[in-house]
Amino acid sequence: MRFPGFEGEWESCELGEIAELSKGAGISKDQRSSDGNPCILYGELYTTYLTEIIDEVVSKTNLDPTGLVKSKANDIIIPASGETAIDISTARFVLHDDVLLGGDLNIIRLNEQDGKFFSYQLNGVRKKDIARIAHGVSIVHLHGNALSHIVVNYPSRREQEKISSLLSLIDQRIAIQNKVIEKYESLIKALYRQLIPEDADKRAALGTLVQICKGKQLNGEFLSDDGKYYVMNGGIMPSGYYYDYNTPAGTISISEGGNSCGFVQYNEAPFWSGGHCYTLLQTSDERIQYKFLYHVLKSKQEDIMSLRIGSGLPNIQKKDLGSYPVPILPYNYQIAITKILDAVCQHIEIERAIFNGITLQKQYLLQALLI
Repeated sequence: MRFPGFEGEWESCELGEIAELSKGAGISKDQRSSDGNPCILYGELYTTYLTEIIDEVVSKTNLDPTGLVKSKANDIIIPASGETAIDISTARFVLHDDVLLGGDLNIIRLNEQDGKFFSYQLNGVRKKDIARIAHGVSIVHLHGNALSHIVVNYPSRREQEKISSLLSLIDQRIAIQNKVIEKYESLIKALYRQLIPEDADKRAALGTLVQICKGKQLNGEFLSDDGKYYVMNGGIMPSGYYYDYNTPAGTISISEGGNSCGFVQYNEAPFWSGGHCYTLLQTSDERIQYKFLYHVLKSKQEDIMSLRIGSGLPNIQKKDLGSYPVPILPYNYQIAITKILDAVCQHIEIERAIFNGITLQKQYLLQALLI
């Protein structure tokens, strides 16, 4: 896919032929400050700068810049270490001069080409190529010498800028949509605080209101990347898909083990509850409306997560979850505030669907516009 007016074959070469590769110099997290020179640490490429272009640097340091490495506008940075090979394949474009670049960052300084364009290419169609040259087990490393041999393809500078301009506009739209979602998520948290009292007169143990069941483990070899029924285990996202389900739609689940144990979810569709997942099955108890119970538990998710025990693989014991106190409010009140909270949650889901749609559009263009 090309813009009108552009034709001819793209150039192909190794990255080292059109760029100089170097490394940043050490700046640790505890050396950041509220003022000083702007700086970027390698870990922030995983947590803070989530799109290809870094247009606003959030961190600063009071370190003496002598001996440290400063950026030049049009630089590309890639982590030199990370947890997985795919994670380490994370290219970011630096928009400004004189940003201090911390250690464990590979710096790609292009000679004449558009850094934005190559940031999108390295983070898109070259991502798997970069992952292949990363090495290590518990910690994966990526060296500049190996990175310099990555083969890249590129058109004229004018066409590069045309492509990167379109992709950056989509990134801006993604960023705006993300802020919209954050605003609604702040709203639902405020409503939880306002509508669900901390000091209700009546309380009941969770295990007396619902039946708490642990799921059935499925070996990874039986899971697929897509399918009719998702499998919930110890995380916040499905661990895969299966041809069958063991839990009906409209069921609350709580992660039992792993770093996300205590995560509360309302499942709109049937799913398979895995070995590290609790499900809360409805009973005939009329003290609490089931969907209201979900909102109560979601509002107290941090408290539920604090029930975890263990360090290597933390988990929540069934007896501790069953003892968790749930406020019992007048039934009519439960129904009324559930309608309000459901409406906001539905709106959040709509906004997330829009976000996912724009993200898919970007992924399609990364494949269609870049060779």
